[in-house]
Amino acid sequence: MDASAEHAMIAVPAGPVALSDRRTQRSWTVEVAPCLIAAYPVTQALYARVAGECPGAVRGGELPVEGVSWWDAARFCNVLSELEGFTPAYLIPSDDGGDDVTWDTSADGYRLPTEAEWEHACRAGTAGPRYGPLDEIAWHRGNSQERIHEVGGRRPNAWGFHDMLGNVWEWCWDVYDAEVYGSYRVLRGGGWFDEHWSCRASVRRRSHPTFRVDDVGFRLARSVAR
Repeated sequence: MDASAEHAMIAVPAGPVALSDRRTQRSWTVEVAPCLIAAYPVTQALYARVAGECPGAVRGGELPVEGVSWWDAARFCNVLSELEGFTPAYLIPSDDGGDDVTWDTSADGYRLPTEAEWEHACRAGTAGPRYGPLDEIAWHRGNSQERIHEVGGRRPNAWGFHDMLGNVWEWCWDVYDAEVYGSYRVLRGGGWFDEHWSCRASVRRRSHPTFRVDDVGFRLARSVAR
């Protein structure tokens, strides 16, 4: 994959998306504005060029970067924005001790997708649990040989997004449930070690923003001027 394709962005149209949470039995609808979301998760090669380091347990330039925290992902978005001449989307404190990252919604820089944007892009106009047969679209515990795989190895959805399900979980911007879990952030998509029931468009997982593990990465998004 050449460098220009690594964070190629796809235009996501506006539209409603119905979200749900099995833990609370709650459901709600969000109107998603037009945005841009990367066709692939951030790769190790891209992360290393921008951040100057490559975290994670397994090496491979076209593997999704993993072992990155939510904080790492937010900082990466700002650095890449500055390198490419965009306005950084986040105001980030100097350490990981606070929960007060601020999103400048008027900025044109890279950022994490909201979970509504993520699910809207994942579904790509479909209404079922997945956008295709699981083994064709995702690396999961049943077919991954319990290891991470290069991005783009499974069939994309109708809008051209690869690896929305399986391979690595993806950090989203949103706080999961502040009253119960404090600053924990939302993860979406399922990973290479997950059973089939976790690799569904609606599944929500949560973790602390400093959490790093070998099946969690992220995908880039950008806002569209309105």
